Amino acid sequence: MTAAVAETPVVIVGAGLAGLTVALHLADHMPVWVLAKRQLGEAATAWAQGGIVGVLGSDDSIDSHVRDTADAGAGLVDEATARFIAERSADAVTWLLDQGVPFTPDTEGPLGLHLTREGGHAVRRIAHAADATGKAIHEALLAKALAHPNIQLRERWMAVDLITSRHLKRDEPTRCYGVYALNIDAGRVETVTARAVVLATGGAGKVYRYTTNPDTATGDGVAMAWRAGCRVANMEFIQFHPTCLYHPQERSFLITEALRGEGGHLKLPNGHRFMPDHDERAELAPRDIVARAIDFEMKKHGVDHVWLDARHLGEDFLKGHFPTIHARCLQLGIDIARQMIPVVPAVHFTCGGVVTDLDGRADLPGLFAVGETGYTGLHGANRLASNSLLECVVLGRTCAARIGRDIPSPVPALPAWDESQVHNADEQVVIAHNWDELRLLMWNYVGIVRTTKRLERALHRIELLRAETLEYYANFRVTRDLLELRNLVDCAELIVRSALMRHESRGLHYSRDFPETLPVSFPTLLIPPTRRA
Repeated sequence: MTAAVAETPVVIVGAGLAGLTVALHLADHMPVWVLAKRQLGEAATAWAQGGIVGVLGSDDSIDSHVRDTADAGAGLVDEATARFIAERSADAVTWLLDQGVPFTPDTEGPLGLHLTREGGHAVRRIAHAADATGKAIHEALLAKALAHPNIQLRERWMAVDLITSRHLKRDEPTRCYGVYALNIDAGRVETVTARAVVLATGGAGKVYRYTTNPDTATGDGVAMAWRAGCRVANMEFIQFHPTCLYHPQERSFLITEALRGEGGHLKLPNGHRFMPDHDERAELAPRDIVARAIDFEMKKHGVDHVWLDARHLGEDFLKGHFPTIHARCLQLGIDIARQMIPVVPAVHFTCGGVVTDLDGRADLPGLFAVGETGYTGLHGANRLASNSLLECVVLGRTCAARIGRDIPSPVPALPAWDESQVHNADEQVVIAHNWDELRLLMWNYVGIVRTTKRLERALHRIELLRAETLEYYANFRVTRDLLELRNLVDCAELIVRSALMRHESRGLHYSRDFPETLPVSFPTLLIPPTRRA
């Protein structure tokens, strides 16, 4: 049935930093719904350890930040986008302070904040809350949203698909009018009318077997926008964070880049510090270089992981600056003040996404995408550390301003979700099997180092998995697991097709068949069949 509201809301799909930033900037002017498919605290934002870029210090400049972003992005960063966001970084940090985010203080630092440094940055410019910045930011903004009378936070509601002009069979340029959303607890799909829909669902890390992302990262926004006819770009550039904790009891715990920024060293089992052999910046090289170096050394020496050595930093320093990492490792029997940390690369960030402008506008009027879901050209072929939280705040604010300026005409009555031809599934084994197979084949065939043959094999298997998944989708009532699998299959295909189109090695995409970097290159743009001439 169609959800009844006193006034058509803006619907934001995703309750992380990007979604909450949009919501808080809109809520004084119009009603806002925020849909979270799991618990409110499970957004990827809460998992971010490092911090947020702020060009604040007297030794820093906008030009320096833009230059570092461009260097990390390996020739594919849109400089105008990087400058736009860098120029607004100080305001973004100030806004978060105003929301009550408890950044780590330093009385001698700009804005009274302690700034740290991470790989790829020329200076200290990362505002942080110890080593749990994302959690501190998310909790502060979530508290504000929960207290706001114009924001409805809908927990355990998952968007199924966007509702567009095609659903209404209207003879008009396609636009977005709302979403079909699964109310998980009620077990039914609701029709939600919206004056604007904002996709803020994060990335697609769960398409791979090993990732630092939470279970929410199933590429929902990218897949829905693609199915609705929006372009996506640069999906081949999947960032592997160099240092995920390698432990049988903890497969997704991130060891923040700031630990290397503060002087941690990467070593082989024999104690050799290997990063200077790969790059003059050593452990402070951009993530793609560090991850590829670790992958090379692991394969060369036949080891399952390498070591991150922070013992020389001292116990007091480690407890003070990295309390979360220190405590979690200690729970697992690793005293990082006295023992090296076993680490391995894991999927961390999706650099590509739904093509948008700097107000978050996607190809369909009425549809926006912000944060990791969107693509603006900021990250190029590799994201610079701590630019992700900054992008969420800056573009979350511009997105809200644009929605506020472009109030649409009344939204027509929308058709209800039709499940008259489906029934309850009698078994879930197809979903579980296809989910596991997809993630394993992506890990083995579409990882840090790629070949054309591996990519072609991956695409063949993905096409078979797609057929099986869509047959299941067509015959049974939807569940969250089924919807996530459907979205992951779409994203996996987009990643592989993008990788096959890039005949060079650049940034996060390394191909043995095309090891050289072309002198000139462009973003990889995929156009949905519905938009092709």
